[in-house]
Amino acid sequence: MRTIPLGKTGLAVPAVALGCMRLTALDERGAQTYVRTALEYGANFFDHADIYGGGTCEELFGKAIAGIPREELIIQSKCGIVPGKRYDFSREHILRSVDESLKRLKVEYLDVLLLHRPDALMEPEEVAEAFCELKASGKVRHFGVSNQNPMQMQLLQKYMPMPIAANQIQLSLACCTPISAGIHVNTGEEAAVDRDGSVLDYCRLNDITIQPWSPFQYGFFGGVFLGSEKYPELNAAIDKLAEKYGVSNTTIALAWLLRHPARLQPIVGTMNLDRLRDCLRAPDIVLTRQEWYDLYLAAGNTLP
Repeated sequence: MRTIPLGKTGLAVPAVALGCMRLTALDERGAQTYVRTALEYGANFFDHADIYGGGTCEELFGKAIAGIPREELIIQSKCGIVPGKRYDFSREHILRSVDESLKRLKVEYLDVLLLHRPDALMEPEEVAEAFCELKASGKVRHFGVSNQNPMQMQLLQKYMPMPIAANQIQLSLACCTPISAGIHVNTGEEAAVDRDGSVLDYCRLNDITIQPWSPFQYGFFGGVFLGSEKYPELNAAIDKLAEKYGVSNTTIALAWLLRHPARLQPIVGTMNLDRLRDCLRAPDIVLTRQEWYDLYLAAGNTLP
């Protein structure tokens, strides 16, 4: 598996990360097979959140990795969402969430902790204090955010002594406004509307790794574009390239993201082993510039 640097952490991580939100679709044996299959391909970066399955995804993962040396795994989790009630970046909530995640995962530390969705009541000094405590105690090694814009990150970074390592944002062929807004800059077109503060460029300028979530979805959890009747032109273009490269449509859709020079690290959440293997082949496919733009246009995006 090709690796990329994770921000300024010094960590070399797989170009594709594995999201564990749906892990409880498997039983314990299935989860073990999933983890070991991923490791065979060099995919050792696993993304969690304290709210996935109400904590049961982390619990199952903790059982699935029993017997695997901790240093062979890169484990990332997220905190900050109290489902249906609030977002909470308070020091107490962050520290408690990490302790509970570590207990469920049956590990002594997280490689990476991300803040999950922006908290309107965030006090950056308090977040930085929690991060410093976690780092000093050895419970978390690196820190990042999820779904934040540049100013939110800049405000937080003002108080953090360590760099923000990653930012998870929604990004796919059929949901790529961070890319299309840059293409349409200085035009009066709808696609030129900057909805995220040029987050893609900001992260590149500051060596923050972007981790696209839902890399096969359109809209905000609107559905998967692969095989969808809503995207006939896109699927035809993907299938043509899949035949050319001798891979699946899943591989091509993910290769489109990986072709971007920002060195994105997509989070894939499939629990199907065949589709998992298709995802993990994507770093081996390097689309040409023309092929990349052909897919971009086939998805319904435009050029000025």
